[in-house]
Amino acid sequence: MSIYLDCNATTPIGPAVEKEVIKYLGEEFGNAGSRTHDYGVRAKQAVQNARDRIAEVVKADRDEIIFTSGATESNNIVILGLAEYGKESGKKHIISTEIEHKAVLEPLEYLSKNGFQITFIPPDNAGLVRPEKFQKALRDDTLLVSVMHVNNETGVIQPITEIAERLRNHTAYFHVDAAQGFGKNLKTLQNPHIDLISISGHKIYGPKGIGALVTRRRGYKRVPLKPLMYGGGQERGLRPGTLPVHLIVGLGHAAECAKKNYELWFHTCKIFKDKLLKSLDRVDHIINGNQEMALPNVLSVAFPGVDSEAVIVALKDKIAISNGSACTSQTYGPSHVLKAMNVDDSVIQSTVRLSWCHMTEDVDWDEIVTIIKSLI
Repeated sequence: MSIYLDCNATTPIGPAVEKEVIKYLGEEFGNAGSRTHDYGVRAKQAVQNARDRIAEVVKADRDEIIFTSGATESNNIVILGLAEYGKESGKKHIISTEIEHKAVLEPLEYLSKNGFQITFIPPDNAGLVRPEKFQKALRDDTLLVSVMHVNNETGVIQPITEIAERLRNHTAYFHVDAAQGFGKNLKTLQNPHIDLISISGHKIYGPKGIGALVTRRRGYKRVPLKPLMYGGGQERGLRPGTLPVHLIVGLGHAAECAKKNYELWFHTCKIFKDKLLKSLDRVDHIINGNQEMALPNVLSVAFPGVDSEAVIVALKDKIAISNGSACTSQTYGPSHVLKAMNVDDSVIQSTVRLSWCHMTEDVDWDEIVTIIKSLI
């Protein structure tokens, strides 16, 4: 079986997390909304404990954590859920970046067709957006600024702290899609000037189908979000429906594990990356993105003259890799992230993404490089 190197698409579930999920799927199957018996009481307590675990990672309060199906839904609740307030207040301008995930870009595209103006900040050639460009783009009617924490293709950490500082004296809400950075780059997301944070469980060794939206209060005022669905009133009315207790418990446990172990996991991933980079010195390659600003668990690399699909097929029995995001639109096309970075089309066509984690097995990089060289 090939070694899995597509952790930015989804990570394997942690063994301790899996055990907790199974427990609350089978043994502790109560509904957290049931108040008349111990099954429901225990389920509700488990949900609240999970809120506490997640809140601790970002230094938020328990009641600021809203459970969703994942970062995609959280992003949609933020962008579409603020639209009514934007119309009522006359604030119909939004700032984002050209390298966002489709889960941000497509809701923004919808709003742009419905009376909102969107300013997209381009990255530099190294995949980094510049904080000063956000300050210049701010207007009196700016409603929201939405910037990803870590790019899912290049791994480049965006200057969230600096952007937050430049927004401090403006009323615009600041949203961070932290699908790739939550639990991996902790201090950044603890900034109290970030109003909204989107999280996915399956990026931090938790189960798929669960995520959260952090909704920090400004003083005593909550972000004026409107729900996208109605019926039931769960999650402060923002996300109705019976809570999937087993998934929530899994996310909470994964968050706690990440908080305890992120430094060790970071170091383990860096050792893996150093071995990979050393091996790549033997073959012609181009790395996309500023590696000094990137997390150590992903590499976007091109092998000039070789189509990415050919590389993926040639290596499929050895390593499982991709040529970009797994969660893109229905039509496949060249990476919009790399195009925004002004990467040459021929390089984009030759680019593959390798992503790993602390549980990834060792790879025989000599064998991998030999196969790649045979394609050139």
